[in-house]
Amino acid sequence: MVTVAQNIVDTLAANGVERVYGIPGDSLNGFTDALRTSPIDWVHVRHEEAAAFAASGEAAITGSLAVCAGSCGPGNLHLINGLFDAQRSRVPVLAIAAQIPSDEIGSNYFQETKPTELFRDCSVYAEHVSTAEQMPRVLRIAMQTAIEKRGVAVVVIPGDVALADAVDTTVSTLTDNHPRVIPAAADLARAAALLNTAERVTILAGAGVAEAHDEVVALADALAAPVVHALRGKEWIEHDNPFDVGMTGLLGFASGYRAMESSDAVLMLGTDFPYPQFYPEHAVKIQVDLRGENLGRRTPLDIGLVGDVADTAEALLPLLQPRRSRAHLESSLDHYAKTRRRLDDLATPSGAGKPIHPQYVARLIDEIAAEDAVFIPDVGSPVVWAARYLTMNGRRRLIGSFSHGSMANALPQAIGVQATERTRQVVALAGDGGLAMMLGELLTLEQNAPLPVKIVVFNNSSLNFVELEMKAAGFVNSGTGLTNPNFAALAEAVGIRGVRVTQSADLEEALRDTFAHDGPALIEVVTDRQELSMPPSITAEQMKGFTLYALRTVLSGRGDEVVDLAKTNLRQIL
Repeated sequence: MVTVAQNIVDTLAANGVERVYGIPGDSLNGFTDALRTSPIDWVHVRHEEAAAFAASGEAAITGSLAVCAGSCGPGNLHLINGLFDAQRSRVPVLAIAAQIPSDEIGSNYFQETKPTELFRDCSVYAEHVSTAEQMPRVLRIAMQTAIEKRGVAVVVIPGDVALADAVDTTVSTLTDNHPRVIPAAADLARAAALLNTAERVTILAGAGVAEAHDEVVALADALAAPVVHALRGKEWIEHDNPFDVGMTGLLGFASGYRAMESSDAVLMLGTDFPYPQFYPEHAVKIQVDLRGENLGRRTPLDIGLVGDVADTAEALLPLLQPRRSRAHLESSLDHYAKTRRRLDDLATPSGAGKPIHPQYVARLIDEIAAEDAVFIPDVGSPVVWAARYLTMNGRRRLIGSFSHGSMANALPQAIGVQATERTRQVVALAGDGGLAMMLGELLTLEQNAPLPVKIVVFNNSSLNFVELEMKAAGFVNSGTGLTNPNFAALAEAVGIRGVRVTQSADLEEALRDTFAHDGPALIEVVTDRQELSMPPSITAEQMKGFTLYALRTVLSGRGDEVVDLAKTNLRQIL
């Protein structure tokens, strides 16, 4: 007889699933045993959080359903952070959450939790399977919902139900449609009328422009509009775009901020950019999004259009009048060129005996990495350097926990990407704090085939971005220092090539050797702790905060820190 678990595995295989990430457990035995004789690989990680992040990374790189699994109680509970990331990144992930024996549910049994309640906030579908008769229907609904809604689906199944004989052995294949969604003609006409009367239009592009590069560029040309991108839009719209003026937001460029502030109309395309303070209050705002619930969520709108970005841009283009003045565009491009030169001037080697500038590390990574590399930065300062110094070209990818903002995403997401694309260069830009949090996953790299991920560790012995936030708020930073091991030696101890760099003069050759290594490798770069990732615009409140920080730090007897901070960052303000 075919068990329910076997039918689950058969259905996954029939729908193109090639691997499942997780850690075995007794409540998962039926499922993992069925996997053992299937074409699907079991990718054994060292923490279930890594399993969910790996699935999130795989789904981001392929656009297809990825799968992770956790045993009952603490096992599947560990999945939750990575599943939140997948849900907020809008990538399709199926989680198999094993449950305690059916007849013990509700008795406060060993390891008992309520997974359907726990996972409700990070899923588009979460259901409990209590009888064999519910399957494979619940599985089919879960998978289709994850694919259609681009999110997480959770199937909670007790181990005894998974081992039961299947009542229905149907194996279904699912549909992944891409329908055309275009706003009503009257709404398009209203939007065009506003854009035609505006003198200075700026486009803000997000992740929703993923399949609309050429259409957005054509729209920018017609509107003489500079294109500002949010972080998740960077990989899709920055390349081959003569209208690009960089990012806005906390991680962005002064030029992106200025192009928004100086506009009298902002056209938001496929973006859910979350920071209201970076939207100009005075400008007309038009938003296009495939998900109507996103319209007006971040800033009040004059017009909201539900539609696919590519199709909407194509329909809008013929309604636009030829733009006579291109002054706003030309001014924004000029400002971007100056901003770009300023950023590049900061990405230089430091003197002998001095910590390495992180900007220089990121610039060299960009120059040395493959033309189709996948970059995955940890949340924190590595994201800042990735946003400012990694060049997208239409083949490279930039994946991260950009919406959920979790520490320690880089290494586990890199596992999922590299397991999916074995021959592609995958570069994890890890913070020292992030790497330490999921350090056990170095073992996963070596155990699984091995996976040739290249890890660049920015070791500044601190939770650097948190320190910046403290300084901006006027606090004396405390509790942010890290006593780190020699990460390179640690990597060598687990069978991974490790290199440690403390001098700028040694960095380029070390990076080239690391990236060329045939297998997993880690390069630890000792970077300057005092380097500030300056936002594009400094508010009066932030200036007040920095002043308070300096005063409080001096009064607490740590004045040398203020001197070091000034020495390191003087080049950013001269």
